This record gives sequence, C-alpha cells and structure tokens, in this order.
Amino acid sequence: MGVTELCFPRQRQVLFLFVFWGVSLAGSGFGRYSVMEEAERGSFVVNLAKDLGLAEGELAARGTRVVSDDNKQYLLLDSQTGNLLTNEKLDREKLCGSTEPCILYFQILMDDPFQIYRAELRVRDINDHSPVFQEKETALKISENTVEGTAFRLERAQDPDGGLNSIQNYTISPNSFFHIKISGSDEGMIYPELVLDKALDREEQGELSLTLTALDGGSPPRSGTSTVHIVVLDINDNAPQFTQALYETQAPENSPVGSLIVKVSAEDVDSGVNGEVAYSFFDASENIRTTFQINPFSGEIILRELLDYELVNSYKLNIQAIDGGGLSARCRVLVEVLDINDNPPELIMSSFSNYIAENAPETALAVVKIKDRDSGENGKMVCYIQENLPFLLKPSVENFYILMTEGPLDRESRAEYNIIITVTDLGTPRLKTEHNLTVWVSDVNDNAPAFTQTSYTLFVRENNSPALHIGSVSATDRDSGTNAQVTYSLLPPQDPTRPLASLVSINADNGHLFALRSLDYEALQAFEFPASALVRVLVLDANDNSPFRAVPAAQRPRPAHELVPRTPGCRFQLLKATEPGLFGVWAHNGEVRTARLLSERDAAKHRLVVLVKDNGEPPRRLAHRLPGGGVGLACRRSSCSRCSVRGVRLCRRSRAASVGRCSVPEGPFPGHLVDVSGTGTLSQSYQYEVCLSGGSGTSEFKFLKPIIPDIQAQGPRRKGDENSTFRNSFGFNIQ
Repeated sequence: MGVTELCFPRQRQVLFLFVFWGVSLAGSGFGRYSVMEEAERGSFVVNLAKDLGLAEGELAARGTRVVSDDNKQYLLLDSQTGNLLTNEKLDREKLCGSTEPCILYFQILMDDPFQIYRAELRVRDINDHSPVFQEKETALKISENTVEGTAFRLERAQDPDGGLNSIQNYTISPNSFFHIKISGSDEGMIYPELVLDKALDREEQGELSLTLTALDGGSPPRSGTSTVHIVVLDINDNAPQFTQALYETQAPENSPVGSLIVKVSAEDVDSGVNGEVAYSFFDASENIRTTFQINPFSGEIILRELLDYELVNSYKLNIQAIDGGGLSARCRVLVEVLDINDNPPELIMSSFSNYIAENAPETALAVVKIKDRDSGENGKMVCYIQENLPFLLKPSVENFYILMTEGPLDRESRAEYNIIITVTDLGTPRLKTEHNLTVWVSDVNDNAPAFTQTSYTLFVRENNSPALHIGSVSATDRDSGTNAQVTYSLLPPQDPTRPLASLVSINADNGHLFALRSLDYEALQAFEFPASALVRVLVLDANDNSPFRAVPAAQRPRPAHELVPRTPGCRFQLLKATEPGLFGVWAHNGEVRTARLLSERDAAKHRLVVLVKDNGEPPRRLAHRLPGGGVGLACRRSSCSRCSVRGVRLCRRSRAASVGRCSVPEGPFPGHLVDVSGTGTLSQSYQYEVCLSGGSGTSEFKFLKPIIPDIQAQGPRRKGDENSTFRNSFGFNIQ
C-alpha cells in the first residue's frame, strides 16, 4: 500500500505564479508523494482534494487531470473522491535502474481558472532482487613471495535494488590466509578486497578455493556467492604496468558497431611467459560487457552495440592486465558519449478543447508540453504557431505552453481554424515536430435576421380565390443551427382602421404570403405593411365592369355648352342609323356630329345605335340605341350593355329654312323633351332639355340643365384603370 511522504507545503508559493487572461499557473514547490514498488494497481497514493485544500467535488468540476513527464499514465485520479491511485504495478528497477531515489515527475492540471501544480512520486524500493556475481568463479594467481597485507581487489556483485536493499557487505569463507576488506568507490558503491594475512608457500599448499558472499541490507537479507580459486606461483619479479592509469576518450552516439573506442597498453619487463600480458574487463557490469569488448592480446576496446546518449551518456571501464606469472595491473577508461541531434523534439498534448464559443473572452484551448532527449544546443527548443491567427502560444512553467485566444472570435467571419503547433530544436541539423489542431467556433445567437430586400412589391389580380399564394419574402441569418432558423410574422398594422389580418397571412416557416380573401380593385387598389421589410401589394384590375353612362352634375347655375364626355381608353362606333350619311361619331371622344347640313327632306326622327368598347381583355361594350319614340337606357354588368335614346329636333320656319338649318326658338322649351328612363341597373330616370342650334355651323348639341335636380351618377368613376374610366353614358332626342 502506498503512503504519502509529504503533502504540498502550506507555506506561500513564491517561485512561479503567473496570472493572465484568467489563467493561473502555480509553479511553486513540488508536492511530494511516494508509493512502494510492485504495489497492486489501484493502490492509494494521496487524496489530492484534501492535500490541495479543495472543496468536495471541485476536482471534478474543474476537470482535473494528471499528466506525467514521459507521457505515460502511471497514476489514475478518481475525480469524484479525489484519490490519486496507481494505474499499474511500478517496477523501480525498470523505471530508474540503479538511480536512487527513483523519482517520477508529474503535473496536476485544473481548469476554471487554469492552473498547473508540479508534483513528484517517489517509487520506494522493496528487496525483490538478490546480489549476483557476473562470474561464478574467479581465478586469482598469487606469487609465493607476496608480502603479507597485500590486497587483491575482487569483482563486486550486482544488485539492481537500491538503498538499503542494495549490497551492504561481503564475506569470505573461513581460511588461514585471507580476510575480506570492504572499500568504497567514487560512485558510492562498495567492492571487496582480498587481503593476505599469512605468507603463502607453494610447496606447502599450491591452491586454495574460497567462497565469496555478497549480502544486501534487506530484511531478511538476500545473498549471492562466487568461488575464488587461488593458485600459488613461483617467484615472478615484475607485474605489468599500464602506460596510463586513466584513459579518456569520446565516442559519438552514432558510431557504428565495430568502431575502435580506445586502445590500452601495459608492459611487463619480465621475459618469457612472465612477460606476456593479457587484457580483460575487471569488475564490469552486464551493460558494459554487452556494449564493449576488449581484445585480450592488443588491448583494443571495440564497440559491440550502438550507443545512445539519451540512455547512457558515459561509461567507466576497469581494465586488467595479467602477465603469465599471474601478476596484474589495472587502469580505468572513461568513455564520454557525444550527443548528436538524432531526436526530434516531442510535443505532448496535456489537454485540448476542439470547440470555443464565439464572443468568449480570452480562453485557454490547449496545454502542451515539449521536450527533447538531446542535450546542449540539440536539446534547446522554440515553440510557435503560424502567424495571422487570433491565437497566442504563451510559455508557462517547465516547457509547458498554453494555446489561448487573443480575444473574442466571430463565427460568421470564420468558423474553423487549423492551427499548427511547431517545436524546433537548435541542433544541427535542426529537427522539428508539428502538431495539427482543428478548432471550431461554436455559434452564439449574435446576429438578427436580415431580409434579402428592403422592400417587396407583389401583384395580385382582383377577384382572386381565397388563400391564394401571392408572393414570398425571404430573410437570412448569419448564425448557424437553431440560431439561424428564421420565423416569419406580420407586424401590427400602422393603420388600425385597416386590419391587416383580414387581408393577408404569412407562413411562419418559409415566408410565403397568402391573400385571405378575394380582393376588389375598385375597392382597394393597393396596400402595404411593414415586416422589417416593407411589403406593398398592388391589386391588378380585371375587366369585370362594363362601361356605364356618366351623368352631368346635379346642380349648375346656368346652361352649359358641353360635348359628349371624353372617355379615355374607349372607342366609339356608329353601328346603325336611320339615315347613315347624316350622323357620325368620333372614335376617340364619342362626339356625335351631323355629317352635313340638315334639310327639309330629312326625316323628323332618326334612330342611332352607338357601340362603345373599352380596352379590357376581353373588351366590354356599351351600345347606345337612339330609337324613335321614347327613350330607354339599360346598363347591365354583362359583356354588352344597351342604351336607347330618342332625339327631338326643334325647328321653326324662317328665311333660313331654305338651307335646311334649325334655329333655337326664343323662350323656354317645353319640358321633358328628352327623357332617359331609369331602366336596367339605374335607379332613376334622367331628363334633359336639348336643342340643336341652327346655323351654328358647328353641328354641336347644346345641353341645358337637367329638369330633375340632384341626380348623381350611378356608381363612381373608377380611377387609374383604363378598363373602368368611362363615365355613365348618355341619351338624347334630335328633332
């Protein structure tokens, strides 16, 4: 079960504290925790909520997560309980090797506001390994004249455990000649030395076999053994001597296998077998033996396996030279591995949000960490994003960067951004790593709908069927999704006397406009209404009214000289006449004129039929019939209306009779000389006093005031429509 070694310090955090754009970066002292290696997955480490002084549920509310330096998920955070747990069994020896203490660094990231806490987890060692000697048996040749107290260094055992669980002691099996002395090295390790207590005598005992035991400090301790075989030699005057006690060399990490690293050399002044020297590794670890090999005759050290600066940046090799007489000498070789820029920078996304609401203030979108396994200039890095984007990449603590918006975004201007985060080292050649991010700007309802036109003019022909589709209006919204769904409606009418709801309706979904009832041009020629855009509806006239007779004004102070009224858009035609050559009708203004002078031979009464046609489609007609005896007027709402008029000619004999002219007699005329009866659709009879002036030469009719006063036209004049601009027709008698 893991235990907490040390919580976050409660003292004020002072090393790093950045606050900008709503982001707080806590870069103060570490939170230090520990766990025993090989603890089962899910073992308790610490309750982060309590340790950080956060309220219950705050870890979950703030999206707290744990990120390790090497991007491996060794720990698991239960954000509901706040417990930090192991995510797997941790093997200290695999994680850290011989390095002690074994520390794993990680970060705690929280949002709202954004914060980073640095922390470390120490993996505590358990005694799960026994000491092991590389060689199960070591041969040691010692001359019989060796002085008492001489020490012979032996190869040490290897134990991957650390701390107290590593090797703490060596012992030798009981004997009369040697004891074990423990010595320390500059690397902090101990090694055994075999010390001669009593002079050797080859003739008395030529060989000895001793057992060397290595003990660790575990409870109970673990041990490992090796046999030391000692051979007593005759006198050998001189031991080998290396030309250098220390060899220092460098090797680039990309050196090929088989490369010569260094050559060591030892000399022995003895002759014969005693002067022959053999080279070997002494007290070498398994890693050294697999990486290098030494030629026993030449002393050349050859690369056996590729180097990797990021794994091991230097080696210390102990080399032993033994002559034929068993005497030996040792030297040390230091190999410095030179880094080359063979590792591109790494970019680790600690958190990332693909979406951001437009109009949001400066917001953190992603947290990235960069690292480079190379060293020196090869390990220095720069991190950036492309220019001309509304984003910033702000440096934080320990190679952390925060991707943020510069300010509010506008989805309608740009809804998607492709951001490339680039990290480049400063080595030669420069290596880089890119990470592509896509950020979508989510919509906020910040745009009002806009009509595609500021005004619409729609046309509908009168007498339409109810619910007729008369046109459409269209509006767009720059927002998206539900924010862009437009609903149409009509604004209340500005004129309360004209209720718009009785005339037109609009489909709320698509903007289609419908006439709710049949429209009458003669009653309503146009109407308009605002709907954020002005809509004007023009009613088109249909030729649904026949021409009708226009009646003069009811009251006039004196007789008026008047022609047959002009009727724009009409054509007049004389269809029938009792005497065809006597009368004519002007086609455009409807004036009835005599075509020649009247004579005594002409009949006293004439019957005329005048056809009046409008310009509608189809055209409608009004026929004026001028019969003898009685006047009838009929105007019906049909394709052809008929009017009957009787004309009375008023004449008296005079000297002008020879030329056939009529003169206007003096004095008042008898009443009711012209009678237009109220037949057809007219509700009243109209009576006029009419005379034709003789000798005037103009052949014009003279109209006097009506006999019956206060007569109004049956139906108003329809303005603005050539199909209905006719005034009421008229009738008259000619005598």
